[in-house]
Amino acid sequence: MSREKKLSYQISNTYSVLNEFTQKTKNVWLVCHGIGYLSRYFIRHFNHLDASENYIIAPQAQSKYYLKDDYRHVGASWLTKENTESEIDNVLSYLDEVYAEENLAEVPNLIILGYSQGVSVATRFLARRKINCDQLILHSGKVPAEITAEDLEFLKDTKVTYLYGTEDEYLKKGIIEVEEERLKSLFPHNLEILTYHGGHEFNTEIIEKLS
Repeated sequence: MSREKKLSYQISNTYSVLNEFTQKTKNVWLVCHGIGYLSRYFIRHFNHLDASENYIIAPQAQSKYYLKDDYRHVGASWLTKENTESEIDNVLSYLDEVYAEENLAEVPNLIILGYSQGVSVATRFLARRKINCDQLILHSGKVPAEITAEDLEFLKDTKVTYLYGTEDEYLKKGIIEVEEERLKSLFPHNLEILTYHGGHEFNTEIIEKLS
């Protein structure tokens, strides 16, 4: 009879940055991409922001795969339902290293953004590591079920925005209604919900306004 065994080992991974961190920098962004992205492509969604004022850091999900049968384009996924808790530990350990390498505990106006699957990554990182930020943007995704209001209570002074398209095929009416109510319970005093006409797509226009 087969059985699984577990071991630990050290790996390396990349992440992408956009612009330079200087004395003129006003906003530092930590942005977690959705499923199917590579960080170097996801970070292009922030090209329209003022380069002198915005420094963007895009971590890279470690599990990569070919997106189509032609084996040309590569995407990545943060987590699946397989060995989820161990994978969460791996992701958070990686984000710990990015956070330390970029000295994010000391930067001005830290903005953390999660898009699609990146919402679950960003909120778990915040909740489990008690990472403070000035602004949290949750774009077209869901907060993991295990996270409670008590887990996020320390963010009571953080500006929180939930953003999604009204035609998003992954956030159908019943799902989004439940998610909105849950978000109101997680962030009872500091939540703003914004919508736009569109599907499951990154909205650069609203992101620029939030910057």
